Amino acid sequence: MFDLGDRVALRDRLVEAARRDPEIDAAALLGSSARGTEDRWSDVDLALRLAPGVSAVGVADRWAEDLRRAEGVVDHLDVHASGALYRVFLLSSTLQVDLSFWPHEHFVSGGAPVTLLFGETGELSTPRPVEDGMDHVRMSWLYALHVRSALCRGRAWQAVWMLENLRNRLVSLYCLRHDLPTQEGRGVDALPEVIRSELAETLLSSTEPAGLRRTFAVLVTSLLAEASRQDLPVPGGLQRTLAELVRSAAP
Repeated sequence: MFDLGDRVALRDRLVEAARRDPEIDAAALLGSSARGTEDRWSDVDLALRLAPGVSAVGVADRWAEDLRRAEGVVDHLDVHASGALYRVFLLSSTLQVDLSFWPHEHFVSGGAPVTLLFGETGELSTPRPVEDGMDHVRMSWLYALHVRSALCRGRAWQAVWMLENLRNRLVSLYCLRHDLPTQEGRGVDALPEVIRSELAETLLSSTEPAGLRRTFAVLVTSLLAEASRQDLPVPGGLQRTLAELVRSAAP
């Protein structure tokens, strides 16, 4: 298990390596360290801007090899987002290290909090796009369709998976209303107690079909109520259609 000193020392080594790397001309902190909310469990989140004409994959591969030799890397995965290559490392100490490699002309976009460490940059961050609550509503009715079909086919575990995704979309709507982060459950614990208590009632303790159907009905009702509370432009007829999905999920 890593301690705080391990994390700080590793981050310092990475920043120093970036300063020496001729294919990197700027670096910045992202995530909790940039927001000033770093705690015992935070990871290392470092954005690296590539020199003009440099390949992100080539630099990422070289850095991955250096990390494997020096830092006890167990595995890594790649995520492509906001125009960057995010290479996410798991260390044997259980520390997570996120290194994002950004094109020279497109450094740290998407509204993420940023603390510049070195380098000359232009605008560090573009405004975060306004999140559309209707996107969550539309994904919700898609999951609701699959809940109904899974229940009718006797696929209880698939129904559980779809119900959990439906609940997550409802949670995102709640977080939007309370100006909390919607991704990866980051805002859920800051929601009002009354909302968290209602959500707790929808947690599944078994795959018994009658209980799954009851949870389905509660989630759909809560979804529509929240959409109405936020004055979202819900299409005419959606309430009736969702009610029919719940009704037809019964045997």
